[in-house]
Amino acid sequence: MGLRTAEQYKASLRDGRAVFFRGEKVPDVTAHPVIGIAVEHAALDYRMAEDPKYRELSVVKDSSGEYSRYFHIPKNGDDLLKRSQLIAASTREGATLVVLIKEIGSDALLALKIIGERMAAAGAAEYRDRIAAFHQHCRDNDLAVAVAQTDVKGDRSLGPTQQEHPDYYVRVVEERRDGIVVRGAKVHTSVSTNTNEVIVLPTRAMRPEDKAYAVAFAVPMNTPGLKMIASPHGSAPKNPFEHPISARHKMMETLTVFDDVFVPKERVFLQGEIDFAGLLALTFVRFHRFTAVSYKLPLLELMAGAGFAIAEANGISRAGHVRDKLTHLAAYHTTVRGLIEHAARTCTIEEGVAVPNTLLTNVAKYHFAHNYHQTVQIVQDLAGGLLVTAPSEEDLKSEATREYVLKYLGGAKGFDADKRLKLLNLIGDLTSSDYGGYQEVLAVHAEGGFEAEKLQAYREYDFKTVAAYARKLAGV
Repeated sequence: MGLRTAEQYKASLRDGRAVFFRGEKVPDVTAHPVIGIAVEHAALDYRMAEDPKYRELSVVKDSSGEYSRYFHIPKNGDDLLKRSQLIAASTREGATLVVLIKEIGSDALLALKIIGERMAAAGAAEYRDRIAAFHQHCRDNDLAVAVAQTDVKGDRSLGPTQQEHPDYYVRVVEERRDGIVVRGAKVHTSVSTNTNEVIVLPTRAMRPEDKAYAVAFAVPMNTPGLKMIASPHGSAPKNPFEHPISARHKMMETLTVFDDVFVPKERVFLQGEIDFAGLLALTFVRFHRFTAVSYKLPLLELMAGAGFAIAEANGISRAGHVRDKLTHLAAYHTTVRGLIEHAARTCTIEEGVAVPNTLLTNVAKYHFAHNYHQTVQIVQDLAGGLLVTAPSEEDLKSEATREYVLKYLGGAKGFDADKRLKLLNLIGDLTSSDYGGYQEVLAVHAEGGFEAEKLQAYREYDFKTVAAYARKLAGV
């Protein structure tokens, strides 16, 4: 098929998949009043590939033909930088909300390629060949691909086989000559309602008794037994004037249930090889945190830009404390951007794949997450309490109230009430709406929490070398 249009992408989602929203099955996700917004948002990826402004960045052309850059295997730092730039560009077009329908799936494909080569070296070449074939299938058909990694876990102090019931982690319940049957559930599955395939990965290292849980595979979203229960968060109808971002852009998350799902053998990428389960989980994270920081950059750009714009509108931009706050926003954005760009340039090559510098990627992700809530506080401080007390769009239009809104809510010269309210509504949607809360939770938990990022950074940092330097200077 090659590259698809946005309309072809949307048509591919009308396939009888089992999606449930607030307890009711959704007959057509493209026509649903909430999920349909997520579909239109995701279609940005396909529209960008047709847009001359983004064509060169979005599309790779080689001996295989033309295909999405997301399915290109990065060979060097330049490839990783272009991947990062594409992720940032699509998120910028999405008004700070990542598109993710190819970013996350291709993160998993790159991790699978590395692990597949290592399993082949250990005597299991069939996995490498299956992974390569599936990668080509996604590339040649320009598919949207979700990833289900996080098991529901139950009691988190216990391993998979120690749980109250055995399905808190996805597991193999039957082996057939032509494939396997799996049961269990994954949570936080982003974009799953509106992708074509889902890749399932293990969430942790496994012990010998956990062999049935050491499984990775891919299935189409309309596979019998695959059921998606969509989160209703942020689903209330939105006024575009008051919610300029979240009224037009949305990403769905699901509890993804595998109710005795059959997986053909050619779609099984790991089955019982416990030594590779944890390695696959961590390798995916190495790519996905790079993606995460890349898509956070437009959010930090907007924070700095909105902070500066509202300071001007409020007439406070020359105050010393305001300049201090704006400098913090600028330094925050610049630091995260510099770290992720350097992570690309200092990549390593593993099994023919360029892997972003793991230490720098985790430091960038931790720096972003650790400072995000302070940044929200700064921008809210610059904006003022009108974020949550300003009049409505109806008040601005009503003959009975319009003159008062225009008279009393103007700001500095050049910022009448209409302009000022639009800026305030943008900041309100970004920081004090359900969308703002969504972004704050993502900062803490998405792509791994604080402790996971710190642990990975600790593991990657060369303490032995710096400690030896300290001992040498100390004379010990």
